[in-house]
Amino acid sequence: MTDRVQMVIPLILYLVFIMGIAVWGSSISNKKKDTSGFMEEYFIGSRSMGGFVLAMAIITTYTSASSFIGGPGVAYKVGLGWILLSMIQVPTAFLTLGVLGTRFAIIARRTKSVTITDFLRARYHSDIVVIFASVALLVFFMASMLAQFIGGARLFESVTGYSYQTGLLIFGLTVIIYTTVGGFRAVVLTDMIQGLMMLFASVAILAAVITAGGGVARIMSTLKSIDPALITPSGAGGAIPKPFILSFWVLVGFGILGLPQTTQKCLGYRDSKSMHNAMIIGTFVVGFTMLSMHLVGAMGRAVLPDIEVGDLAVPTLTLRLLSPFWAGIFIAGPLAAIMSTVDSMLIMCSAAIVKDLYFYYIAKNDTSLLTPRKVRRMSLAVTSIVGILVFFAAMKPPSLLVWINLFAFGGLEAVFFCPTIFGLYWKRANSTGAIMSMAAGSASFFWFNITKTSIGGTTAIVPALSIAAALFIAGSLIGRQEDPEVLKIFDL
Repeated sequence: MTDRVQMVIPLILYLVFIMGIAVWGSSISNKKKDTSGFMEEYFIGSRSMGGFVLAMAIITTYTSASSFIGGPGVAYKVGLGWILLSMIQVPTAFLTLGVLGTRFAIIARRTKSVTITDFLRARYHSDIVVIFASVALLVFFMASMLAQFIGGARLFESVTGYSYQTGLLIFGLTVIIYTTVGGFRAVVLTDMIQGLMMLFASVAILAAVITAGGGVARIMSTLKSIDPALITPSGAGGAIPKPFILSFWVLVGFGILGLPQTTQKCLGYRDSKSMHNAMIIGTFVVGFTMLSMHLVGAMGRAVLPDIEVGDLAVPTLTLRLLSPFWAGIFIAGPLAAIMSTVDSMLIMCSAAIVKDLYFYYIAKNDTSLLTPRKVRRMSLAVTSIVGILVFFAAMKPPSLLVWINLFAFGGLEAVFFCPTIFGLYWKRANSTGAIMSMAAGSASFFWFNITKTSIGGTTAIVPALSIAAALFIAGSLIGRQEDPEVLKIFDL
């Protein structure tokens, strides 16, 4: 009982601190009395992120339950080969900001875009594109949040000893409340703090594993004695074939340019200096965190070789190797990664329904019909409904949540990658190409997953993204060119 209290106290203090930031963020957004100013502050933080905050916001949104629980869980089962694979994700911040940062920032200010859907509306002037993007965002974000809810609850259950349902309830309520109360400014500031917690936690648990295993050399020797394939690039049982590496390179390599939750952050930074600083800081942070946590999973098998469920590897190692107080501190790290992903998705779900659909199609941009107070109430309703739906879906969790997360990643990339990239860099891109690409990309992604059809051993994202790109180009060549006045806005 005493151990449990010692673990829960740091966690409670951390959650109270997060709530305090949300209240502060709320006081800032409440100063905006007009609807446009309030929505720009609530959904994009008045475009005021500096370099460090921007880097942490991108990285903590990208890293998630999969990075701290699911990925290390697979590394525990497969071995060092999975660590090599996970390193594909290192240039996430560099790639996102380098390819999208400057153009997004300039064009978003020209078009007064607050969300990715605003950008698509300004570029293609198509209701079908806007509605398709909003619906796809809601569907795949809910799948991704499901993985985060499961990861957060499992972590809470394993470390504190309370039930999975109790962890699910505490985690869900906390993240919904602070996101709704604080808005975007609270989300990015909590992301920054959560990023620091992630760094600290990954160092602490990695040091504990190496110490318990008797040093790196001895751990490698132990892994080899368990299964020599654990220390090979192809992994135990040949789990990482070459076509799978290609699929992973697409999915978490250049494919991340199609993830709305990270590209959205490109709309909110302050100046070019902030962007360049964020590219360097973000690359270091994601590389260090990914390497540390996946090493924990792979090397943890030499310390505790009998963990049946991979997702329980990190929580179990934490509980066995750290004192109750430090275990309580550690849980805040992966919990922070999970919460920072969910809060960004919740604020974007809210923006998709309140701003992109209700404000534009029902209120017809009439600010008198959508006061700041009404925006906050509607946001609370949206986040609550989405949160409740995900909560009930998470009541019966599958065994390895990393696959749910990767499914959501693939779906978002199949829909958003081509309209975003081609819309920024190709003048011939038009609404016909965007609609054909989004429809074919999402349909083929579902088909390949449901029928478990594989082309050349690759996963669904490779053929789905290829089909989406081919149809985008064909549709753009067949369809009518966009208005020259519109293209002027996007010409840099």
